[in-house]
Amino acid sequence: GKLLEDLVLAAQEGVFVNVDSEFDLENIVVASRIAGKKVNVLLRINPDVDPQVHPYVATGNKNSKFGIRNEKLQWFLDAVKAHPNELKLVGAHCHLGSTITKVDIFRDAAVLMVNYIDKIRAQGFEVDYLNIGGGLGIDYYHTGAVLPKPRNLIDTVRELVLSRNLNLIIEPGRSLIANTCCLVNHVTGVKTNGTKNFIVIDGSMAELIRPSLYDAYQHIELVSPAPQDAEISKFDVVGPVCESADFLGKERELPTPDRGAGLVVHDAGAYCMSMASTYNLKMRPPEYWVEEDGSVSKIRHGEIFEDHMRFFEGL
Repeated sequence: GKLLEDLVLAAQEGVFVNVDSEFDLENIVVASRIAGKKVNVLLRINPDVDPQVHPYVATGNKNSKFGIRNEKLQWFLDAVKAHPNELKLVGAHCHLGSTITKVDIFRDAAVLMVNYIDKIRAQGFEVDYLNIGGGLGIDYYHTGAVLPKPRNLIDTVRELVLSRNLNLIIEPGRSLIANTCCLVNHVTGVKTNGTKNFIVIDGSMAELIRPSLYDAYQHIELVSPAPQDAEISKFDVVGPVCESADFLGKERELPTPDRGAGLVVHDAGAYCMSMASTYNLKMRPPEYWVEEDGSVSKIRHGEIFEDHMRFFEGL
């Protein structure tokens, strides 16, 4: 679903472009002609590997909208051959999903991918790159589990990649930054509906939608430690947005907080602010950088109502 203007910019800047569909290839050809530059492309092949993650973030199985199927591979190879002035096939790409916790899944995919590359090379293409994607998860549950790191992913496919004299590309995003940020909230109040207890905070699904969207777990704790003899209860941690889906956590065992207490939602460094919205006229919050010595610097202003109104100025 890449837009033509995005493809033109990629062509102008010499960016590798993954081919995802027939119309995508046709648009890349047009972009090449507009930019006056040949585009280096990789074929995004769907290897049909189960990443064992939430279906919304599984991107390499047979039901996924992403990539091309094996039975269509020859069509794409012929199409690249038919456009020697616009396209240069330099590699193959797959992406299995997100929050993956087992590196052997990547090896299973790499075995399939190098076999595809063998077939592609047999037709005369000089393919030098394998992009195995990313998707490594983190310890969202804070259990102390030792999860694979990017180096482990590389090690599990190293021999395969070297056996074909390929350059490996990985996309380790979440595993690098997800645990570097947290969403800091204030408790608005505590209530019960007779069957369930709620901690209501000023944060919401508008700032951090992962729990609402994926039923994802985010570790939650109060900023100030509770006394050792504090009574622990089960709470749903919810925001002020007018949706029953507006929750940050369910059935969390926490001491009853005072109004105004600080509450932290951990691991907000990936797919949180980038997915934030202004639903219910919620203002996206400011962001701060905390140095190792504890000093704090603002790195992004919080939004105010006037920011929203500027979109209507001069109409």
